[in-house]
Amino acid sequence: MEKPCGCLSLDMHQPVPIPLPSPEREIISSRIFHWSKEKIFAAWSDPDWLQKWWGPKGFTNTFHVFDFTPGGHWKLTMHGPEKGNYENESVFQEIIPGELIYWHRLTQPYFNVVVTFEKVDDDHTKLVFRMIFPSEEGRAKVIQFVPAANEENFDRLEQVLKQMP
Repeated sequence: MEKPCGCLSLDMHQPVPIPLPSPEREIISSRIFHWSKEKIFAAWSDPDWLQKWWGPKGFTNTFHVFDFTPGGHWKLTMHGPEKGNYENESVFQEIIPGELIYWHRLTQPYFNVVVTFEKVDDDHTKLVFRMIFPSEEGRAKVIQFVPAANEENFDRLEQVLKQMP
């Protein structure tokens, strides 16, 4: 069983610095959206919107805690479309409104996430979702399904952005 090590801190009170790029331990997904950075950031930072789109196609979510502040916890249950409930817990490490969200996952599979929002022009934003695993083995366990699941997540985000004011 893999333990949180390398890029992950075991001390919940110590911030975890953003890891340096390490392609053999990362999965990076990105998309250009036809909305401003501010609107896309709002879809991430507001739990009412986030729970509507978080996860692959067919998943629903129950948020237990969503403290969107550095050091704040995010605890949720992802409910699979056919069966299964998946408990997730993370701690937000750094948040720069409209620019960056960085969290440290406390439940398996262990990884850190760095989300960046890059202005392409006034109406377009490039979203980069970077998952950083503590080892190549950790990445290898999920690489077969995570890229497609991340694309489904982006598809769901796209639909919610159309609904937002």
